[in-house]
Amino acid sequence: MIYYSGQLFSFATLTADNRHQVQAALADAIGLIGSGATINTALLAHAPRLRAISTISVGIDQFDVDDLSQRGIALMHTPGVLTETTADTLFMLLMMTARRALELAEWVKAGAWQNSIDARHYGIDVHHKTIGIIGMGRIGYALAQRAHAGFNMSVCYHSNHAHPEAERVFSAQRCSLEALLARADFVCLTLPLTAKSQGLINAQRLAQMKPGAILINGSRGKIVDQQALIQALQSGQLRAAGLDVFDPEPLFADDPLLHLANVIALPHIGSATHETRYAMARCAVENLIAALAGNIRHNCANRHSLCQLAHSSRAE
Repeated sequence: MIYYSGQLFSFATLTADNRHQVQAALADAIGLIGSGATINTALLAHAPRLRAISTISVGIDQFDVDDLSQRGIALMHTPGVLTETTADTLFMLLMMTARRALELAEWVKAGAWQNSIDARHYGIDVHHKTIGIIGMGRIGYALAQRAHAGFNMSVCYHSNHAHPEAERVFSAQRCSLEALLARADFVCLTLPLTAKSQGLINAQRLAQMKPGAILINGSRGKIVDQQALIQALQSGQLRAAGLDVFDPEPLFADDPLLHLANVIALPHIGSATHETRYAMARCAVENLIAALAGNIRHNCANRHSLCQLAHSSRAE
């Protein structure tokens, strides 16, 4: 039992790879909280009383949202609390790839620094360059803020909807995907994984990028064709890539991406600071309690669908 926010809750701690334990616990569960585990239709068949799932993440691609909505299960997530930290991570990747920071740090540690550096070790400037952001949501906006205010970068973006505030504050220009790829010195992916975005950055798109551009991916690995990316990096079409996400995760140890000097590969650390992960966990708990009380006004990924279904039921 746990006492939280004036209420007493009974809970069980589950291990995702113990399927029998999970199924047994779900038989009586009205709420589910966690991260990383895939909750599919087969698993939900063992959860007749489940009313809400709260994921400690912003991404919801591991869930069948339509199925959850049909079952009347609220899907809660934590989009707001990780925005700034994730944007920090992406801009860090941008800086490190541009200046070859990791590559040169490893070179120094290997004892190779015997003389003054020369043009073989130079990176490129970040200030006054052009950043192209694909997906101008919360994280995309925070990334644009860092680029414009801190480094006098020009901002262009491609998104399903216009972002008037970004256009006003950062002089951001909304453009087609093709125009962004041809123009940007740094292409940053901050869009969600959907059926439409999966494989979006393929060989054709990579070839459309400005020669010598840098790709930064902090969204989902499946948005990028990794084999095509390897070829673009090896050929010199792209200068470098900074990647915090992959397909699969974790990457296999022999994956060619891990052996390219012009790739910085991180283990999906976008929001991984003590402060932000604590805030995400707290937010997820509060989301779950709110959803179980019937309050899905905030942080409910399928709120619109649930409201539509409820309205249809009342109409019948």
